[in-house]
Amino acid sequence: MDSPKSAGDSSTARIVVRSSMMDSIRACGLSGLAGVRIDKEELRRRLLMPQYLRLAMQDSIRKKDVDGGDQHFLSRGSDDVPYPESPMVVFINPRSGGRHGLVLKERLQQLISEEQVFDLQDVKPHEFVRYGLACLEKWANNGDFCAKEIRENIRVVVAGGDGTVGWVLGCLGELHQKGREPVPPVAIIPLGTGNDLSRSFGWGGSFPFSWKSAIKRTLQRATSGPICRLDSWLVVLQMPGGEVVDPPHSLKATEECCLDQSSYDVEFQIQMGKSCPRLQTLEIVGDVPDKVNCYEGVFYNYFSIGMDAQVAYGFHHLRNEKPYLAQGPISNKIIYSSYSCTQGWFLTPCISDPGLRGLKNILRIHIKRVNCSEWEQVPVPKSVRAIVALNLHSYGSGRNPWGNLKPEYLEKKGFVEAHADDGLLEIFGLKQGWHTSFVMVELISAKHIAQASSIRLEIRGGEWKDAFMQMDGEPWKQPMSKDYSTFVEIKRVPFQSLMVSGE
Repeated sequence: MDSPKSAGDSSTARIVVRSSMMDSIRACGLSGLAGVRIDKEELRRRLLMPQYLRLAMQDSIRKKDVDGGDQHFLSRGSDDVPYPESPMVVFINPRSGGRHGLVLKERLQQLISEEQVFDLQDVKPHEFVRYGLACLEKWANNGDFCAKEIRENIRVVVAGGDGTVGWVLGCLGELHQKGREPVPPVAIIPLGTGNDLSRSFGWGGSFPFSWKSAIKRTLQRATSGPICRLDSWLVVLQMPGGEVVDPPHSLKATEECCLDQSSYDVEFQIQMGKSCPRLQTLEIVGDVPDKVNCYEGVFYNYFSIGMDAQVAYGFHHLRNEKPYLAQGPISNKIIYSSYSCTQGWFLTPCISDPGLRGLKNILRIHIKRVNCSEWEQVPVPKSVRAIVALNLHSYGSGRNPWGNLKPEYLEKKGFVEAHADDGLLEIFGLKQGWHTSFVMVELISAKHIAQASSIRLEIRGGEWKDAFMQMDGEPWKQPMSKDYSTFVEIKRVPFQSLMVSGE
């Protein structure tokens, strides 16, 4: 595993959480480009690909065939075709945030071209990777110099929320897996509600009201911003039969589970009456069923289990049932806060069966610490009702629940300073709603539990019928068994994503 604190690598991805107002200003380049007039035609010249390449990529994607745009190369005319300095494509999610995407899409198409701005309802990012980029690669290998230069220098802008950004990053990850490098770096136009990924890399918490004048500055910054690195994390879920309820698009069913096999070694040795001191902490509490179902997904900011995911799940359903309520980030946050009050996060500890309160009743946590191959069990605090594994410093619309910890505290706890590219997740707990409210306004920090390079969760229902989980703001309902354990394992993806800094 890479060193968790390599000064050369991690210095490029230091995360500083800014206020929403300052984030928005910097996101649009107003601080660095204030007073600088950006000529529309000059910007378009820098971004616009030659027509034959745009049409070839478009046809390849539309036909889902790498060869689908060959006719445009054959009729391109002169071999000496100028290529753009900063080729760029934009993915836009018109459903994100306040749903202003359609208007923004038209503006972007005017500034660049229709073929370089993709509506995610029409073109999925994996289609762009498998057919659009592959079309460029094919003709670059066939000697087309323009295609070669564009493929090597192309950047991607995502206009959407954290879930949309993660979707695009995940699809670009296919390039790593198949050795199709370089991987395009990603810039962000924040259209979602929380926009924590956007905040973390300097693109702001929301796009400003004066977006028409800001969009040129945003594109300008996306062409020249420095490149940062971002860890991503694979979630492997194994459950005893059944199916996940309303799984997010980032969580896919798979035929095989890639769980750490040491758990099965322990179970086998227990059944054989043997001991295994090194791995004894992974003894399984529930029985192992004959049939299991498996899911996999990737997150970039956080994974959580418990009450926060339950509130998010209900809010998402409410917004989908009544889309007229989703008029923008501010109204979304107001509705979200109000909805959380109806779900029992504030009052349940006083009125409910004690067996249905904290996660301690259903959850066991094992972790691997940095540069350690052995699993270690960590206790679940009694009062905790939500547990979060966090990669960034920004959570819940720019909050920093882990806190800016003092060096002496870090040393006492055996922690290190947290960064987005350090190969570690910060694990913390949230108690009842009152505690969470104070954490979110940063009067106090969350309940620190551990830092880990890998995490194993074992959940067994007891009196609980369902648990709620979420990855980067995409929640789902997880069925639970009284007799059999459900496992969630989180481990770092071996390659890092590339982000364009908006600072």
